[in-house]
Amino acid sequence: MVYKGYRFGGRCVVTRDSKKINSRLDLFNHSPTGMEWGYGGSGPAQTALAILADFLHDDQLAVMLHQKFKWSMIASLPHKRWSLTDKQIRGWFTMHAAEIAEITGRKRQFA
Repeated sequence: MVYKGYRFGGRCVVTRDSKKINSRLDLFNHSPTGMEWGYGGSGPAQTALAILADFLHDDQLAVMLHQKFKWSMIASLPHKRWSLTDKQIRGWFTMHAAEIAEITGRKRQFA
């Protein structure tokens, strides 16, 4: 599984395995104008939420963790294009397991 972001016609597009992912404005409306990355604002928060919701298939957990994921993964992505593999995302969960357990009150493996 590979998530990719790129710019096309002035818009930011995020895909998983070449299919556009839902920005999930239904969960939290950070950025009705669309997803973004490479800094710590509302567009990157929407991107973090969209990726986590898609990856986890757990909307509640995605909402709880997306700000942390934004700051440690999405805010530092390159401006033009990027990719994140499922292995990199699982690595993020492993690296932050103690903090995630504290935030969520649950222990979960993401292998």
